[in-house]
Amino acid sequence: MDKTMTLFLLLSTFLLTTSLAKDLCHKDDKTTLLKIKKSLNNPYHLASWDPKTDCCSWYCLECGDATVNHRVTSLIIQDGEISGQIPPEVGDLPYLTSLIFRKLTNLTGHIQPTIAKLKNLTFLRLSWTNLTGPVPEFLSQLKNLDYIDLSFNDLSGSIPSSLSSLPKLEYLELSRNKLTGPIPESFGTFSGKVPSLFLSHNQLSGTIPKSLGNPDFYRIDLSRNKLQGDASILFGAKKTTWIVDISRNKFQFDLSKVKLAKTLNRLDMNHNGITGNIPAEWGKTYFQLLNVSYNRLCGRIPKGEFIQRFDSYSFFHNKCLCGAPLPNCK
Repeated sequence: MDKTMTLFLLLSTFLLTTSLAKDLCHKDDKTTLLKIKKSLNNPYHLASWDPKTDCCSWYCLECGDATVNHRVTSLIIQDGEISGQIPPEVGDLPYLTSLIFRKLTNLTGHIQPTIAKLKNLTFLRLSWTNLTGPVPEFLSQLKNLDYIDLSFNDLSGSIPSSLSSLPKLEYLELSRNKLTGPIPESFGTFSGKVPSLFLSHNQLSGTIPKSLGNPDFYRIDLSRNKLQGDASILFGAKKTTWIVDISRNKFQFDLSKVKLAKTLNRLDMNHNGITGNIPAEWGKTYFQLLNVSYNRLCGRIPKGEFIQRFDSYSFFHNKCLCGAPLPNCK
């Protein structure tokens, strides 16, 4: 048999095998995905979504293994020229565990209420878009959610207190929106683990709830809001906090009474109304970031190997702080 005939037979076998190959993709999922593509005006970003091919091979999604009959488990649409609203059909992918619409500046409208049907959802990221409307109450119905990121949008209204009832929540990011009102009192009693909490760059106001002193937050960022009250409740020697950012608010408390967690690595409290002096033990604390500028602090800056690494930017514009890196005390 010559080489030409051998190549012909091999090619024929390959084509026959390919033609007989069974689509892994479930027909209902394929139908739903094609509706999603049409709803988004058939963007080039989804060009691989060809009805003649197996949808489990399409760009922007993943299918599960045989244990879930190869149903679509992940939909990730990001960094594309896509306009319109989140298609309501996303709620018709019942095995979805991860849903991401990210960096789509022409994506508008409210967060699609049909997402409430996705009872298997664990990861939700709708960020860097132009979504409007409220943070939806229905998110608290999705009991498997452990990660929520709704940052960099135009969401408005108050934060639903019901989010604290999510039993598996480990990460809540609502920064860079137009949210108003207070931090919910219920955020002092999360029903499951204490999540990393990011609420920065909003228009939140009111007094920080006293209950917020109960959880041991690993990371908490309340910066650039209009919050007031005693934010010292976030600190404590027995806590395991790593990052605290309360900068650019209206907090008032006596810093000299604050005890820091040994794990604290990044602390930013600039632009508030904080009084007192910097505790001497801070000189022995290893900070990767420290900023107490623009407050009403007084007294000598503690001496220490770690605190002396920071320049005057971290301490200036206080009432009467002195000592290196600021001018000497009189």
